[in-house]
Amino acid sequence: MALHRLFQLSSLLRSAVTVTLRRNIGISAVVFNRAKDLDPVQKLFLDKIRDYNTKSKATGGIVDGGAAYQKNLSEEMTKLQRLYGGGDLTKFPDFKFPDPKLEEVAK
Repeated sequence: MALHRLFQLSSLLRSAVTVTLRRNIGISAVVFNRAKDLDPVQKLFLDKIRDYNTKSKATGGIVDGGAAYQKNLSEEMTKLQRLYGGGDLTKFPDFKFPDPKLEEVAK
């Protein structure tokens, strides 16, 4: 009986140790990868995203849009205003849902 209980305890202990080791190895792998330099493709990708972000903030909108882009944008905005009745199409609409008036029914 005692030997059986010892085997059960050892299997529980073994499974707990296994789970703990898997978690620790997984976490240390992530930390180790962050400590290394990025591979060249990832570095190039991140550099381009950062470069686009600084250019976008400097221009306040689309980078390298040009006159043709602005013309196309204004034409499309005019079409949408004509189709949907005008208004400011650059902001989210303000919805108002009034509460329905409920009347009591006499029993």
